[in-house]
Amino acid sequence: MTDFPNETTTASRRRFIKNAMASGLIASSGIIKLEGFTAFAAEQEFDVVVVGSGAAGMTAALKAAHEGLRVVLIEKSSKFGGSTARSGGGIWIRNNEILDEVGVQDTPEEASAYLAAVVGDDVPQAKQAAFLQAGPEMISFVRQTTPLDFRWMKDYSDYYPNFYGAKPEGASIEPEIFDGCMLGEDRDLLEPPYIPTPPGVVVFGGDYKWLTLATVTGTGIATGAKAIGRFVKAKAQGVDPLTMGQALAAGLRVGLKQKAVPVWLETPLLDLSLDEKGHVNGVVVAHKGVNTLLKAKSGVILATGGFERNQAMRKEYQKGPIGIDWTLGSRANEGEGILAGEQIGADLELMDDAWWGPTIPLTKDEPYFCLSERSLPGSIIINGSAQRFVNESSPYHDVVNAMYEQDVIDGELPIWMITDQNYRNRYLFRDVLPALPFPKEWYESGAVTRSWTLKGLAKKIKLSPEALEATVDRFNNYAKEGVDPEFGRGENAYDRYYADPGVSPNPSLGGICLPPFYAFRVVPGDLGTKGGLRTDERSRVLRPNGSPISGLYAAGNASSSVMGRSYAGAGSTIGPAMTFGFIAANDMAQAARRDGSNPS
Repeated sequence: MTDFPNETTTASRRRFIKNAMASGLIASSGIIKLEGFTAFAAEQEFDVVVVGSGAAGMTAALKAAHEGLRVVLIEKSSKFGGSTARSGGGIWIRNNEILDEVGVQDTPEEASAYLAAVVGDDVPQAKQAAFLQAGPEMISFVRQTTPLDFRWMKDYSDYYPNFYGAKPEGASIEPEIFDGCMLGEDRDLLEPPYIPTPPGVVVFGGDYKWLTLATVTGTGIATGAKAIGRFVKAKAQGVDPLTMGQALAAGLRVGLKQKAVPVWLETPLLDLSLDEKGHVNGVVVAHKGVNTLLKAKSGVILATGGFERNQAMRKEYQKGPIGIDWTLGSRANEGEGILAGEQIGADLELMDDAWWGPTIPLTKDEPYFCLSERSLPGSIIINGSAQRFVNESSPYHDVVNAMYEQDVIDGELPIWMITDQNYRNRYLFRDVLPALPFPKEWYESGAVTRSWTLKGLAKKIKLSPEALEATVDRFNNYAKEGVDPEFGRGENAYDRYYADPGVSPNPSLGGICLPPFYAFRVVPGDLGTKGGLRTDERSRVLRPNGSPISGLYAAGNASSSVMGRSYAGAGSTIGPAMTFGFIAANDMAQAARRDGSNPS
């Protein structure tokens, strides 16, 4: 008797599929022949099976349940929330009711023009239009069906503010404070954040800009005081205050609890089930150690995240150097959903891409995704020739794309961020307060190097001392003039968002003059992979010929992004993930109503 393996690695899946085809369990067409198959110790039936408990999966499950469909959500990890819970929780949805309530002026025409300019020809117009149309409806739905509410990320500019239709004043939103007590016994099952919030404060994603500047600006000091005040107030009221991705994941989970949607943790996807006509009618999972067939009358929604933690897939599809140690994505994201869809004939798209960001590998298990640090005055990013090669303040994926254009030396990209002691005296770095020494582990790992002279620093990181001195001298002259003629740093609203308003004439430019000098190793990190199963405007998974695979949907990083190879603004990962999960469930509900099987 052939059985399904409990392992979910690429190699074990492919070995199993090969052996199962040889034994006749799987037909050569890829259709799993389950009729009369006795290896399953359990079998259950639902209308919809959602795979993955990030924002995409939970939004999909919530919408399906709201439409009267019987839903189960399965999650490979022992925690729920996935990469969403680890994230800053930003959501990019234009024309939503939160923006309208605070007076942000927007129109569908502006949003459409801006998105089209950002993504170019990489994404069909129909898919762009579906996202822009359904996104505001999705936000309204989540507010109505969960305890979540949202706030505007004021002044967090769209990433290309000079494009027509962009919102330099910001078009992103994030969760309001959410009471973790509402999770009850599930509180301990929430995936922890990428960087824990410092004790004694309640911080929103929009606060970090000012907290970095807390010792040098009045607004920074006031923001820190507000963060402390929120914590004191929450504790006085008996609230367990969650913000950012923690709040978003927790609020969606409470919404599912209120709809009585079962969420099965530690339940990895083993394979998809198809009937003889090729319709996806369920999944095979390992649940409580038992191989279980979950039938899905209306179909399956794959929201399993990307493949950022799968070294074999990254090497197969992506340029080098690449690694699984530089990503911030959930450790459970190994591409199972993508592999399962590919096995039954799904087309893949954008597999070479990711939600890139320059990252400092402080230790092997502690990569640090750079947001504000490279935009602050007194810092530059250089290559192996000790030359600047990019506007350091530009959107993070653009910086990594520029990094990959540099020469690879001995299998590595020798990229460094250079700063001085003045920079250290003024700005928070990760969670290290200004002027305080960095942990010795950062130096021991090679992520940080320090020297009292630029020449000495260059020698330590194996660069030309003369070239580094010349580059810094040239940049210092730009800082004095307030103009960067090479790369235009500091010329738009996004460049200036993370800059220092106390520095003039350009808040993004400052000299590198005061010893000691620091070099931070920068690698091409990411928030997760961006490519996956190709989907249409209804979230249906497509074959290479463009036809949909009946009963199979995908959303989030298991599918190829509506952002194509670019990034519209803060929350361009989560906003589309939630929206296309919402679209998938709605499409299933409409189909069920057409065939008379939906009780609602």
